[in-house]
Amino acid sequence: MDPRRTKRWSDGGSCAGLRAGSRPSIPKAARDCALVWMLTLTLAVAARAGQIVDRVVTNVNGHVVLQSDWEQEVAFEAFSQGRDPDSFTAKERKAALDRLIDQELLREQVRPSQPAPTAQVAARLAEVRDEIRKLYPDSANEQGWHATLQRYGLTQPDLEKHLSDQIQLMKLVEDRLRPSVQIDQRAVENYYHDQLLPEMKKAGSSAKPLTEVFGRIKDLLAEKKMNELLSGWLANLRAGSHILAPEPSAGEQNR
Repeated sequence: MDPRRTKRWSDGGSCAGLRAGSRPSIPKAARDCALVWMLTLTLAVAARAGQIVDRVVTNVNGHVVLQSDWEQEVAFEAFSQGRDPDSFTAKERKAALDRLIDQELLREQVRPSQPAPTAQVAARLAEVRDEIRKLYPDSANEQGWHATLQRYGLTQPDLEKHLSDQIQLMKLVEDRLRPSVQIDQRAVENYYHDQLLPEMKKAGSSAKPLTEVFGRIKDLLAEKKMNELLSGWLANLRAGSHILAPEPSAGEQNR
């Protein structure tokens, strides 16, 4: 429980002061204790109903990451891969949490005041639906689409928010790193002769001329360079940040 949300009880208003057979001098004490008992009963009923009480799993420079954030990230990844979230190993779940931490570190650089443009989110959502339709043929119609989302504990607004966040982070990374990426002709030629041609020969494929694959090789090398720069940037951000090491729950330890 967050200590800032913990209510302090004065001696005059504590439940311990309401002993059997005694009359409290302050009526508010009885009301406070009744509220505590009602809250305790509510939590007990929720626990029996199988509901999960949220908790903080890590803290990134003062910004908390909750268990529900982590579970939702795993659900998104399972949804996009056509997997059961329960099939994720402890290592895969830890990787999902690391991505949440990286996303928070990137958001700290520029916290956008507005969500991503609606048109961009809609276009990305259409792409996702096409991809998901290949994994879940029954999601082709609206009813099946929402049923598939519900199977993972997700809603379309959840997915749209997730895609909006992705678009914003991608723009941040592009604006920050793309100007530093310069791929010259020699780098493309070296990749063509040293890697692509040997791979095609090994696979028994006919070699394509450099002019035909030049653009794709250049894009590939640019993305590779972007990933290297991003990894270095995130490493520097982590080194200069205060990140509370997460403590796995009993369920995590048993995975």
